[in-house]
Amino acid sequence: MNVPQPLLTIVIPCYNEEEVFSETARRLTAVLSDLAKEKLISADSKLLFVDDGSTDRTWSLIAMESTKNHYVTGLKLARNTGHQKALLAGIDRAKYKSDCVISIDADLQDDISAIREFIKKYHEGYEIVYGVRRSRQTDTVFKRTTAAWFYRLMNTLGIRLIDNHADFRLLNKRALAELGRYREANVFLRGIVPMIGLRSAKVFYDRKERLAGETKYPLKKMLSFAFHGITSFSVAPIRFFTFIGFFLFFLSGIAGIYAIIQKMLGYTNAGWASLIISIWFLGGLQLMGIGIIGEYIGTIFTEVKNRPKYAVDIDLYTERLGRSGRQGHEKIQGTKLM
Repeated sequence: MNVPQPLLTIVIPCYNEEEVFSETARRLTAVLSDLAKEKLISADSKLLFVDDGSTDRTWSLIAMESTKNHYVTGLKLARNTGHQKALLAGIDRAKYKSDCVISIDADLQDDISAIREFIKKYHEGYEIVYGVRRSRQTDTVFKRTTAAWFYRLMNTLGIRLIDNHADFRLLNKRALAELGRYREANVFLRGIVPMIGLRSAKVFYDRKERLAGETKYPLKKMLSFAFHGITSFSVAPIRFFTFIGFFLFFLSGIAGIYAIIQKMLGYTNAGWASLIISIWFLGGLQLMGIGIIGEYIGTIFTEVKNRPKYAVDIDLYTERLGRSGRQGHEKIQGTKLM
């Protein structure tokens, strides 16, 4: 019995990754070559590197490698859009030709040997396969701690995430089609993909050290990422401040009754310190509440404008498809905007 050979595209978002590109391309090429020899995937499978507006030589390296390595192709975005939108841009291109798509970061901290297990799960009939870290020993103490808090907070807010899963996953053609139905501008794939449902599996792996260079996710970006995730999937923070408002209203009623009783009994209190503390406390709480509401309003503002998520500058992936592969691409050939 012949095992069907799916066409796999591995999508790799890149931002200033010239230090790691060559090694990343070499290792992933070896993975595709081995899987093709074992007839687990089609020999036409691709590595789609998405250059997210890099300012170094990342794109020139991608273009050069694509001329000598038939597995490598590229997509160059017109400007930096962020990791999630760059990843989505690659998925949007790959889904028309591919039977399944795997996403992985360019630094290869995610174990590429797990890709074989992804494909095996795909052949077993799973439609979504999550790469899940066994541990975070390669991360700093600060990153491990904040990550643990992040997942705990998300679970508390009712947002379904796969613990210790980043963006290392496989989606089959049906899952890709379902993902395309989610049109929000604030992209948070870690939250969207579990919402799709379908038959899913987990593959556990050990996270490795970064090949070279520095992380592209400093504290500022991590906090922004967390805020986008929370405001895109939960209204719990607003409900929390609503609860606090009712609670303080109840306390103020009790305090008012107490003040009236004290006045009737003839007791007098200066009360300056308690008054100042109350004003600062309530003022700070109100500003926090306004800030939370502002985050949601900002999210709504972004969504209702319905602007394109990204603009494509150069598309080697689509340009090099054969005539048969161009079917289904007619909608994207005449424009650079998505």
